Amino acid sequence: MNKRKLGKSGLEVSALGLGCMGMSIAYGQPGDKQEMIALIRKAVERGVTFFDTAEIYGPYTNEELVGEALAPFRRKVAIATKFGIKVGPDGQQVQDSRPEGIRQSLEGSLKRLRVDAIDLYYQHRVDINVPIEDVAGTVKDLIREGKVKHFGLSEPGVKTIRRAHAVQPVTAIQSEYSLWWRRPEEELLPMLDELGIGLVPFSPLGKGFLTGKIDEKTTFDKSDFRNIVPRFTPEARKANLALVELLRMIADRKKATPAQIALAWLLAQKSWIVPIPGTKKLERLEENIGAVAVELTPDDLREIENAASKITIRGDRYPEALEKRTGL
Repeated sequence: MNKRKLGKSGLEVSALGLGCMGMSIAYGQPGDKQEMIALIRKAVERGVTFFDTAEIYGPYTNEELVGEALAPFRRKVAIATKFGIKVGPDGQQVQDSRPEGIRQSLEGSLKRLRVDAIDLYYQHRVDINVPIEDVAGTVKDLIREGKVKHFGLSEPGVKTIRRAHAVQPVTAIQSEYSLWWRRPEEELLPMLDELGIGLVPFSPLGKGFLTGKIDEKTTFDKSDFRNIVPRFTPEARKANLALVELLRMIADRKKATPAQIALAWLLAQKSWIVPIPGTKKLERLEENIGAVAVELTPDDLREIENAASKITIRGDRYPEALEKRTGL
């Protein structure tokens, strides 16, 4: 597996990471714990050194899973986790990035992940009730104390990034980015390039849609959050298949799969981009890792760009309530 550095931070990880959220929540029923541990360890064997989780995934169970799976490989891998979203007394998610809340979250994450320090610690979403300078300052203190190695932000706006970066250099931004969600290209990517910050795209396969395994007739488990995503209504899926057909056309020529072309396209955008596709299946893990070996020429990239520019993606990426938590 090729390695990449996340911006100018010096944090070097595998060109593809593994997003672990879906093993515990969001995409149907959780995976069998022992099977998921085996899958994570297989990823390490195949060269993956970058694993993504969060306190709220489960909550807590995903960190516990990742911690147990990676315990034998601790010095070989980098683990990213997140703070700032907790479960309130009523069972609903609430944002809490107060300094004391961050410290409380950190101590729990360290225990669940079985580590002495978090490699990359993201604020999960911007908390409008806490100045980002206070958040960055708290993480700066934690870095001084040796409990955190690198600071990150998930789905912030560019102004927030600049303010945070001025207090504590930001190593990586996590944001949705793929051929069917390209808004980061407008402001985010140029600014990250300027500041020397890496990008970690989540949902690089469009929550599974860009794999070519989903169409308008696909049904999801009742616990699958895609049931409430506007972009996944049957009508939207039918319209958006045009993008999958583009990927399939390139894939056939490259002797690859649509998923591999989607990931290879992301990898070709910038050398400091590290996608984190998630999966619960070994065959999908192998397929995703295979994307690193797919070479897209400048002509291929121009062809994809020209064709994609003529395709209008239908449907919002999140319900309105969730979209409000991003990009501040």
